[in-house]
Order: sequence, then C-alpha cells, then structure tokens
Amino acid sequence: MPENIREQIAILVELQKIDMECNRLKARLREVPAQISELQRGAEEYTGLIEDKKNTIDELKKQYRSCESEVQGNLGMIAKSQEKLRAVKTNKEYQSSLKEIDDLKLKNAAIEDKMLEFLEQIEAVEKQLEETGQQHAELADEARQQKKQIEQEAEKIRATLLRLEAERETICSGLDPSLLETFNRVQAAHSDWVAVVEVRNSVCQGCHLNIPPQLYNELHRCDSLKYCPNCERIIYWQEQEERSE
Repeated sequence: MPENIREQIAILVELQKIDMECNRLKARLREVPAQISELQRGAEEYTGLIEDKKNTIDELKKQYRSCESEVQGNLGMIAKSQEKLRAVKTNKEYQSSLKEIDDLKLKNAAIEDKMLEFLEQIEAVEKQLEETGQQHAELADEARQQKKQIEQEAEKIRATLLRLEAERETICSGLDPSLLETFNRVQAAHSDWVAVVEVRNSVCQGCHLNIPPQLYNELHRCDSLKYCPNCERIIYWQEQEERSE
C-alpha cells in the first residue's frame, strides 16, 4: 500500500470525476442514433401522407374518367336514338324513342353531377397535398438542421472523450498499480460507478449511513485505505477548510 494515502485518494477522486464525465458523454453519444431516427421518422410520416393523398387523387381521377366514358357512351346512344326518330312510323315508336333519349339525358345529368363532385374532391385533396408538401419541406429542412447540430455536438463529445481518456492515462500513471486495481474493482461493483466517497460527520456520502466511530477516527489518520462497511466503497475524510476550497 502506498505511504501517502491522502495524495493517492486525491488522485482517485480526480480519476473518478473523469470516469463519471466520460460515462455521461458516452451515454449522450448513445442517444444520438435514436434522435436521428426520430427525425427521420417524422419525415417518413409526411412522406406516407403525401403518398396517400396522391393515391386518393389518382383514384378520384380514375373514377372521373370512368364517368366521362360513360357520358360519352350515353351521348352515342342518344345520337343513335335521334337517328331512329327519323325512321319511326308510329306514334308509339316515336314516344318510346323520345323516352329513351330523355332517360339517357337524365342519366348523363346525374353522372355529370357526380363528375363535378369528383372535380371538387380532387381540387380539395390537391390543395391538401400542396400544404402537406410545404409542411414536409419545412420539416425536412428543420430535420436536416437538427441532424447537423446533433452530429456537430457528437463530434465535440468525441473530441472531449479523447482528451479525457488521455488525461485518465496520465492520472493512472501516477497511481500505485494495486490501488488502481482496487479502485477499478470497487467501481465496477456499483451501478453509479462511484467508488470513492467522502465521509462527513461520520456519514458515508455514498450510502448515507453512519460508519462506526472507531473507523471514523481511523479515517482522520489517513494511514491506510478504508472501506465503508455498508456500501463497501473507498472512503476518506477531508478537513472542513480543505473541502471549502
């Protein structure tokens, strides 16, 4: 065990700060793919809406053309019926042909009303499509900007991590190897990665439980490594004036 425990503990505390900051930055980096995916999902939703509206327009136009064909067919039948009028010989045949023509005209009038409805629907959906397209363009532009900001932030985080990892290596080089091994073991045993904690007024700042009075007195001597009997973290005591600096 190294002789100057106080200095070694101070180094461990600094090492722990670096590790915790690295963990925070790595956690932030892990969020990046999900954030970018969420931006892409928003754009994809609008793409789906646009496709739905285009399909609706295509279907309405198809129905319009079908009605148009039916109207043309009826007009052809009307023309034939009118030709027949010239050749009829009895009043009954004449009246029958007139009724046939009137029925076809009524049928065309109903179809034409339906065609007008289709045109109105097409116009309405085309307007919706234009608005949705504009919204999609705005969203896509905003998503591109946000993605760029996220990627820039990620690059800064990676650069910071490289710097911190270099600092960590330098700090580790000043530690007793056995102490570093102990630190790594204790750190790995706790989900919050806090391996070294201060004791204030006999209370461990890791688990917030009191330590035995004898152990608290031994901490003041700082002549050997001590562990909290409750959470098994490395503990140390720091004078009030030192802590306030």
